[in-house]
Amino acid sequence: MNHHDEPRTAPSIELARYLGQWFEIARLPQRHEPEEYTDINATYSLNPDGRVRVDNRALNGKSEAEQSIGEATIVEGSGNAKLEVSFMPDGLKWVPFTKGDYWILRVDEDYRTALVGTPNRKYLWLLARTPAIEPERRQAFLDTAVQQGFDLDALIYTPQRPAARHH
Repeated sequence: MNHHDEPRTAPSIELARYLGQWFEIARLPQRHEPEEYTDINATYSLNPDGRVRVDNRALNGKSEAEQSIGEATIVEGSGNAKLEVSFMPDGLKWVPFTKGDYWILRVDEDYRTALVGTPNRKYLWLLARTPAIEPERRQAFLDTAVQQGFDLDALIYTPQRPAARHH
């Protein structure tokens, strides 16, 4: 494929099914999200104005809870697969951008696994409804990322420790 083209997103996303909590299984590294961060998860909910509230949580290297709240607006005509996320400046301790593209590249039919990336292919997240997923499913989604032109050499697997569930 031509890597100058933007990645292809999922044809359409049922937003109501996408909402809720997701755990980060793997990511392409980000300067601002230190590698020692663990138990990263995100919860998406609908604001009254129709925008999506993004609540990112993690434990930092000292096992202290960090939280970053943002808001996502759906790009019209994208079948809900393209969102533009902005984060509040005070919550930027570990989220990589104040404003950025959030493209849903693939989601499985029961909405338990999702692959999200940015059009410039610098950022990628593999998300799941559970803190761990089967290797085959993980590989299938990462294969999609490679097919879409992402370089996974620097992929980081996010530690999700069962004892560390934060509410």
